[in-house]
Amino acid sequence: MEVGSYITGFVDGEGSFLVSFSRRSAMVCGIEVRPSFTVSQHERSKDILSILQNFFGCGSVRFNRRDRTWKYEVRSLDNLIKRIIPHFTAYPLQTSKRSDFEQFTQVCLWMEQKKHLRPEGLKQIIRSAYRMNNFGARRYVKQDLLMSVNKMKV
Repeated sequence: MEVGSYITGFVDGEGSFLVSFSRRSAMVCGIEVRPSFTVSQHERSKDILSILQNFFGCGSVRFNRRDRTWKYEVRSLDNLIKRIIPHFTAYPLQTSKRSDFEQFTQVCLWMEQKKHLRPEGLKQIIRSAYRMNNFGARRYVKQDLLMSVNKMKV
């Protein structure tokens, strides 16, 4: 099996594509958009995370005290666009994670176009992000974020 296919298969089972939000008064629209690609492993399998980091040539490996796992994470928009997205475009995911990846890709491209710095673009990103990973816990309710954007004077 080719390495690229193996990496995609592994991520299909163990990885996630997520777009999270934080309220930040310093941001133009008051909300920071944070895309991230993450793969988590228990201590006994953490070596695979360094292999992923070397394969992609970016990101970091860290311990997460909250769930007691090790994580490989890429948060740099530049690395997501130039390294992560091209890989999964060339070696497509085979599970329902493909849909999350497609939404994730669109959000990253909108951010590259600076759409997250304008209210209409930010609302588009919020709607798209909340179609992803609908099983995960989120800090903010989608409607609250959208209402915050509607109240902005940008």
